[in-house]
Amino acid sequence: QVQLVESGGGLVQTGGSLRLSCAASGRTFNTMGWFRQAPGKEREFVAATSWSSSSTRVADFVQGRFSISRDSAKNTVYLQMVMLKPEDTAVYYCAADSRRIPYYSLYFSINYEYWGQGTQVTVSS
Repeated sequence: QVQLVESGGGLVQTGGSLRLSCAASGRTFNTMGWFRQAPGKEREFVAATSWSSSSTRVADFVQGRFSISRDSAKNTVYLQMVMLKPEDTAVYYCAADSRRIPYYSLYFSINYEYWGQGTQVTVSS
């Protein structure tokens, strides 16, 4: 059974930091990433990485504040978030696919087959 389990979310003040983790089990994924969804808004791309191509993409609105990394041995992907803002408040979802998703397609949620349940990140002002 394939599972993606996110952890690391929580409540933090503006300017604070959090590190999200997503541990995958059941299979090995080539591409893993993060999306987020704020109340009343559509799910949006945050960051993703494809192992076999060493391709990494981070959304423009979090450039310089968020970074993605992965530990292939642990089948885990991380999202390091610093300088958090209230507008970063959302449920953060881990996404994964067994394929190598090309760089320009990492942005699209439809390309990811597996999803985690999400972890809440709340940034207080």
